[in-house]
Amino acid sequence: MIYLQLFYEFFKTGLFAVGGGMATIPFLYNMADATSWFTRMDVDNMIAVGESTPGPIGVNMATYVGYLTGMTQGGVPFAILGAVVATLGLVTPSIIVILIIASFLKS
Repeated sequence: MIYLQLFYEFFKTGLFAVGGGMATIPFLYNMADATSWFTRMDVDNMIAVGESTPGPIGVNMATYVGYLTGMTQGGVPFAILGAVVATLGLVTPSIIVILIIASFLKS
């Protein structure tokens, strides 16, 4: 059940955080307050690490939060599953929008 909630929270973030990875930061602070998955200090650390690693910062943060959440469920296999679920939750709204636009452009 935690994975559905993780997907849902990051789906909302991906749906409404328009403007790139930095736009996800307020959503992550709200998520830190609403859930016990991570703290506000963890968000600050994620920003610092996410800025120094390759890739979009929003995806890096979603992967990290999913990893942390999955790790509390029972170890590394659950952590990897959590990372995948959170990352898919973040990018799924963009994929859906792109597919809708592509279908309009095709017709």
